Amino acid sequence: MANVVLTDGLRAEYERLFDSCAIRPERQGLVESLVNQLEGHRGRYQAVGNGLGIPWAFIAVVHNMESSQSFNGHLHNGDPLTARTRQVPAGRPKSGSPPFTWEQSAADALTLKGLSASTDWTLAGLLYQLERYNGWGYRTYHPHVLSPYLWSFTNHYSSGKYVADGRWSETAVSKQCGAVALLRRMAERGLTTFIDQQAPANATPMIARYVTAKPSDPGLLARAMALQTWLNTHPGIFLKVDGFAGNRTSEAYRLVSGHYLPGDPRG
Repeated sequence: MANVVLTDGLRAEYERLFDSCAIRPERQGLVESLVNQLEGHRGRYQAVGNGLGIPWAFIAVVHNMESSQSFNGHLHNGDPLTARTRQVPAGRPKSGSPPFTWEQSAADALTLKGLSASTDWTLAGLLYQLERYNGWGYRTYHPHVLSPYLWSFTNHYSSGKYVADGRWSETAVSKQCGAVALLRRMAERGLTTFIDQQAPANATPMIARYVTAKPSDPGLLARAMALQTWLNTHPGIFLKVDGFAGNRTSEAYRLVSGHYLPGDPRG
């Protein structure tokens, strides 16, 4: 299969899709639970990532996709750590003797993919590496379907998937949470940032009052959602548009305007 190059056009596509990405309402609870688990393992992901120059969030979402967050299998393919890998790629890690630690295996899997501190770890570069990690089959042979490896559980994916090697179904729906759904929620919660998404400069503020609970008044709810939508247009800000103008929304507002929302005790 021909390699796909990260062109300016593809970079713009990734950024546009991520900026407009929303987690499907019926999947929000599961995504939240998965992100909580990944955050709990953050130290282990950082221990590997810091040594290789790879963002911990990338390792975290790959671990969820490839091993369902199990630390008993190789990051390459989920084979048991008690022996070298048997499935493709077989015989990994080549150095050392089993049983391997998860950290040893993870470092081998990531370096085998050619990932390092010199990799493009911008937002678009990270999404490119995630799609590359799984393969270019969707983009090459079924370009009308965005890869569920990235976009499942979001508004950008509905159906269509490989149900076996080389076997395509137009109606099958992925039941696995996509990597971008996790990344988007991690960004919304302030757990991860992207090196090219810098804090925004000052801009004309929109006003919504700080609240400690989601308002029931439709007018206040709509105003807060409008504010969150507007804040999301600024680089480096990723908010869940839910009408709850609490801490995260107030912090994002401060980055844009220089002030917390009215009513925020921190202001």
